[in-house]
Amino acid sequence: MIVLGVESSCDECSVAVVEDGTTVLGQVVATQLDEHAPYRGVVPEIASRTHTRWIVGVYQRTLAVAGVSPGDLDAVAVTNRPGLVGSLVVGLSFAKGLAWGLGLPLVGVNHMLAHLYAPQLEAPVEYPFLGLLVSGGHTIIARATSPLSMDVLGTTIDDACGEAFDKVAKHYDLGYPGGVAIDRLARKGDDRAFLFPDASLHPENQRYDVSYSGLKTAVINQLDQFWNGTSEKSPENIAASFERAAVDMLLRRLFRAVGDTGLTRVVAGGGVAANTRMRASLAARTDLQVRFPSPELCTDNGAMIAGLGYHLLQSGRRDSLDLDASARVEGFRSTCP
Repeated sequence: MIVLGVESSCDECSVAVVEDGTTVLGQVVATQLDEHAPYRGVVPEIASRTHTRWIVGVYQRTLAVAGVSPGDLDAVAVTNRPGLVGSLVVGLSFAKGLAWGLGLPLVGVNHMLAHLYAPQLEAPVEYPFLGLLVSGGHTIIARATSPLSMDVLGTTIDDACGEAFDKVAKHYDLGYPGGVAIDRLARKGDDRAFLFPDASLHPENQRYDVSYSGLKTAVINQLDQFWNGTSEKSPENIAASFERAAVDMLLRRLFRAVGDTGLTRVVAGGGVAANTRMRASLAARTDLQVRFPSPELCTDNGAMIAGLGYHLLQSGRRDSLDLDASARVEGFRSTCP
C-alpha cells in the first residue's frame, strides 16, 4: 500500500510517499526558518499563510522525487492533531481535497504518535518501549505498546522543553532556532558556571512529570543567584549550564521510569531529540537499547505521518471529509483505536 503523508502542524511543510509503512519512496520538507527568524520564534499567522503558498509545490516535488503519479497512491494520511490550528487546517484541507479528487481513503494522524513511530522507518523497534517525546510544544514520557497506542507516564506541567530553549535563546539573543543555537554554544561552555535548580514536584503523584517554567525564570531573571562565583558570565556558559539543567531534569525522570517499568528499550523523538547532550547522555547508558531517528526524522516530516497512517488504515480506520483539526489531544491516552 502506497500512502501519501501530509504534515503541516507548525512551521515545516512536508509531504512524503511511503510504501507499506516503512519504505520511504520520497519526501520533501520545506522549512520556514527564514520567514520566522526576524521574530526569533514561530508566528502562527505567517506559518499558516506560508503553508498555503507552498503546499501544492511541495506535493508536486514529492511525487517527482518518489517517481510516482497520483494514480499510484492508495490513501492519504494527514496530521490533524495536535499543533497550530491555522497550520493544521492548511494541510488538512489539502489532504481532503486530494483524497476526494482521487477517490482515496483519508486518515487523520496524531502527530505525537507519529514521532514515536519515526524510527520504524529506518529499522524495526520491538514493542513495548519507553518513548521520550521532546519538542517545542510537547515534553512527554510514555509507554508505547504498539504503533497506535501509548500511555503517558509523565509530561510537563507548564512549558515544553523546546519552548524553554527557544525563550532562553531569545532573551539572550543567542540565535534562531533557539535549540540549535544553544546546542552549538553549549559545546564551548562550562556547564557548571551556573547551578540552576531542578523542579520540586510531588514525588508520588508527579513521579515522571517535569516543569520548565522555574528553570526558565532562573536563567532569565535570577542568573546571579545561581552563578558559581568564578566562571565568566558568557553566552557559552549560560547555554551550557541551561542545557545541562534542562536535559538532565528530563533524563532523571526517564531513568526513573526505566527502573519502575523494567523497560530497557527507549525511543526518542521530536526536534529536541537531536540535541547533542541528550543523545550523548542516553548513549552512555549501555544498559539501555536507545533508538534515535536520524536528524531529518526528528523534525516534523510527512514520512512519519504516512508510516503511521498505513497502520491506522490496516486497522480499519477511515476518516470522513468532515475530519477536523485540533490544537491539543487531551491526555494523550488511548488516542488511536
